Amino acid sequence: MSKPAIVGWAHTPFGKHDAETVESLVVRVTREALDHAGIGPEEVDEILLGHFNAGFSPQDFTASLVLQADDRLRFKPATRVENACATGSAAVHQGVRAVDAGEARIVLVVGVEQMTRTPSAEIGKNLLKASYLAEESHIEGGFAGVFGQIAQSYFQRHGDQSDALAMIAAKNHKNGVGNPYAQMRKDLGYEFCRQESAKNPFVAGPLKRTDCSLVSDGAAALVIADGETAQNMRRAVAFRSRAHAQDFLPLSKRDILRFEGCTVTWKKALADAGLSLTDLSFVETHDCFTIAELLEYEAMGLVPEGQGARAIKEGWTQKGGKLPVNASGGLKSKGHPIGATGVSMHALSAMQLCGDADGFQVEGAKLGGVFNMGGAAVANYVSVLERVK
Repeated sequence: MSKPAIVGWAHTPFGKHDAETVESLVVRVTREALDHAGIGPEEVDEILLGHFNAGFSPQDFTASLVLQADDRLRFKPATRVENACATGSAAVHQGVRAVDAGEARIVLVVGVEQMTRTPSAEIGKNLLKASYLAEESHIEGGFAGVFGQIAQSYFQRHGDQSDALAMIAAKNHKNGVGNPYAQMRKDLGYEFCRQESAKNPFVAGPLKRTDCSLVSDGAAALVIADGETAQNMRRAVAFRSRAHAQDFLPLSKRDILRFEGCTVTWKKALADAGLSLTDLSFVETHDCFTIAELLEYEAMGLVPEGQGARAIKEGWTQKGGKLPVNASGGLKSKGHPIGATGVSMHALSAMQLCGDADGFQVEGAKLGGVFNMGGAAVANYVSVLERVK
């Protein structure tokens, strides 16, 4: 049986959008994704909206905002999905499951967040809600503080990795220059990322500003169809496999330097796809902080535990390396509007596989991997994508 496939997409530029609202962003990508797929709203069987919120928007209960795009969407089943920073992928996977189950022929998935209108102190407080507040609410610096502690612990166990983190930051900023959807399209260079300065101060532990993803507004959308329907569409990027694993929320219940949920999802997704990691043309991975990308190199099996620095220092994950990671610029350069991120990663990967990633294209891309996580490797989602039309 042929697999569900992405047959259309839309993506706003990520950044500060004062003239937009959650509603206007949702309406915009909904209309554009349907147009891109070449279908009318009446053909949609189900709608999934990824929206974290957690206080960023006064409007909660947002699933029906998708209906604002066209009256013909009225009475379609619409559900808001949330799983912290993996909210977008949670919505995507729910959409794929609906198609797999035969309950929908065509599903519309939208991801959105508007963060920049929120004062800085509130942003940190909102994001910290994706941690275990009973034990972790005292951590200074919000979620950056959590990953600052992770980086500090990693340095204590495996040595100072400041050089490697700066190389990851520099790589992703360089890649982001060519991505028209990226929030920061500026090649900052290794030296700037490596050195503390007035423009690049320490934020939490050994993490500097260039180690942290950007607060952002934006939206992305996908149209997903069953395999038979997809064969009659303009394009089709199939879900060769997918996996989701949820880990304990408290950091105290696990070794936080081993992203075990990430490992579990990668192993399952690759096994189900009948592939090894080296078969992939590229990976879009969740670099909310540079230390996360480093740990993900290890968790996905690219390098052994404690040797994440090798992957970046030996050039493996550069755009022209043996496994390009975040050719889009990643969250680091692209921005991280929470609910939109996972949908964005799938949309950008579909662009790569269709040869439509103008400015950040990986040459000859045949197979793509997406890893999106919520919290500190609590919600873990992997998709393996391939173009079938």
